Amino acid sequence: MLHIEKLIAEMTAEEKAALVSGTDFMYTNPIPRLGIPSLCMADGPHGLRKQIGSVKNGMPQSEPATAFPTAAATASSWNPENTRKMGAAIAEECRHYGVHTLLGPGVNLKRNPLCGRNFEYFSEDPLLAGVMGTAEVEGVQSGGVGVSVKHFALNNSENYRFMGNSAASEKTMRELYLRPFEYIVKAAKPATVMCAYNQINGVFCSENKWLLTDVLRREWGFDGVVMTDWGAIHDRVASLKAGLDLEMPGDTAICRRWILDGIADGSLPMEKLDAACRNILRWVDKYAKRADKTPIDWEAHHRLAAEIAADSAVLLKNDGVLPLTEKDRLHICGKLFENMRYQGAGSSMINPARLTTPKDAFAAHGIHSCSLSDCDKILYFAGLTDEYESEGCDRENMKLPEEQLREIETICGSGKPVVLILFGGSPVELPFMDHISAILNMYLPGQNGGTATYQLLFGEKNPSGKLAETWPIRYEDVPSHKTFGKGVNEVYAEGCEIGYRYYNKHGLPVRFPFGFGLSYTSFAKTGWTKDGERWTQTITNTGDRYGAEVAQLYLDGELRGFQKVWLAPGESATVAILPEPVDPNDYPDTLTIPDEPKKYPVTLESRFTDLRQSFLGRILYNAVLRVAVKQAKAAEKLPDGPEKENRRKNAQFLKRILQSNSLRSMSMTAGKSMPYNYAQGFAELTNGHLLRGVGCFLRKIKVPALPKDQK
Repeated sequence: MLHIEKLIAEMTAEEKAALVSGTDFMYTNPIPRLGIPSLCMADGPHGLRKQIGSVKNGMPQSEPATAFPTAAATASSWNPENTRKMGAAIAEECRHYGVHTLLGPGVNLKRNPLCGRNFEYFSEDPLLAGVMGTAEVEGVQSGGVGVSVKHFALNNSENYRFMGNSAASEKTMRELYLRPFEYIVKAAKPATVMCAYNQINGVFCSENKWLLTDVLRREWGFDGVVMTDWGAIHDRVASLKAGLDLEMPGDTAICRRWILDGIADGSLPMEKLDAACRNILRWVDKYAKRADKTPIDWEAHHRLAAEIAADSAVLLKNDGVLPLTEKDRLHICGKLFENMRYQGAGSSMINPARLTTPKDAFAAHGIHSCSLSDCDKILYFAGLTDEYESEGCDRENMKLPEEQLREIETICGSGKPVVLILFGGSPVELPFMDHISAILNMYLPGQNGGTATYQLLFGEKNPSGKLAETWPIRYEDVPSHKTFGKGVNEVYAEGCEIGYRYYNKHGLPVRFPFGFGLSYTSFAKTGWTKDGERWTQTITNTGDRYGAEVAQLYLDGELRGFQKVWLAPGESATVAILPEPVDPNDYPDTLTIPDEPKKYPVTLESRFTDLRQSFLGRILYNAVLRVAVKQAKAAEKLPDGPEKENRRKNAQFLKRILQSNSLRSMSMTAGKSMPYNYAQGFAELTNGHLLRGVGCFLRKIKVPALPKDQK
């Protein structure tokens, strides 16, 4: 056990500056002189991505791990036991690989269906997101591994996330976007919270005292570590004063220089630096233990992934064509039958320990495709691929790929019943809805999604998922459709009217409402009855199959509680729900719309694509993008298989991240390979200031060696 106050008293300013900065991309800095160990982090949240090798040129490879269903899927189970079990299993794999803290879960709300990272988030509703996120946090931390709840806060789009300004009223923030974080902080006490890249009303989250200190610590009682998202630091001294403890990924000489200069000139009080060190030392003391090298039951985790996927899938339509029988003659088509999309693209992409596609599962049961002229039914496997949905950029529209739309039109013209099986992290438009007999939405079901798909289609499992987000008929029906993802300023002009709150209030028809999902059996529900402080409802399975239903309590148009029950035919259950309390405070609903920033001259906060405005800027832009192009070409030379596919996805993700990044964030992420003075130099060259640019490149940032490197 570390004697924290004694250590703080003995640490030098240089050691403290190192402790509040990460190193080697995924580690905290050790202080060997004082016996302070390093702590290892790894990406999550729906499985472990423990990196292998260098990260100088984009995404590295990772250790094999279980790819569980993503949050878009697990939230649709409305069953927090799923995320709790998943979290516990991930913690086992973390211990196996020596990881002390998992970077997840992501609990940002789904404000708009085009957000490229929606697959990694739970819901448009703060209570559902909070409950599911809390269970995952409890599951992971029950295994002795910490979590980092992210991205705090109002990080609800991707196109401009590195420099974007989320403008919202306090009422909107308090009643919607902060609530999942508040719920998790109070209920599960996460080890860390990760601040987002973006600004909130003109102040970057990493230096937003109101967000990190006034709300998170003083109001909610959070006593853990606040860390940055990777590269989210702007002013290191300002961030420490605001309550930001740890800068990641670290190895940025400029941040240590700022801290040391701030201590020397008095602009940074030592007690602020000590407070950050204290929080980090508590975290290290609790979690930085030796790796647990006990073997992992990979097969059990593979089965758990299928179990959760089956409980999360949503049956959106069924005219009686499902479930299938082994006597059905099936024509099976669509690329996602063999190349199932089971996870999202980006930093959470897992190297699956095993992969079972629908094709694998069908083959294992002797189910094969027959010709279109000989079939009874058509199964079409469709959905969003990584080209259309990824971290780093927002979707351009809400449509399925054009090739899939053409194929669906063709098979619908055959006159045979068509079953559509969907994979993807977000809603899509379904213009062919009336011509389809059944739709089974698997979302992104994890590495054993093929098994779950087979079980559901053939009736071995009964679909019981309910949508955790509204599916609009068309994108133009979404309240923020005109402005979302279009510029640096993301104005939350719709206030609290997102998702079902908006559609219900204005009486707009939707394709599928929030909380919707069909079953192979039927249920009868009584009306809600108030019994003291609790509300009760009786649910009866009136069909002939075992199945599950979700009791959903809405008061004043808002979800206030829910419970999932499993019932045999003829069986009844009465659920009693104590509704979540409503914050009695009447927060200001004032929204200040910020001015649009100028695109030229280029600054350290400009979007990287803005460099193309000048001749030298275009040269720099193309030189940096060449890294991703080179990776993509190298991937294409590999033989077909999982490694080629993963490397292609990594190259594509790297390109998107580079395009949407800023010079400052690139520097804060790249560390030694692109020091801060280089970022300054690039900006000067882009603006035509050649001598200033060269001067920046020649100017070295001098700091002491890190404690781990001192002899």
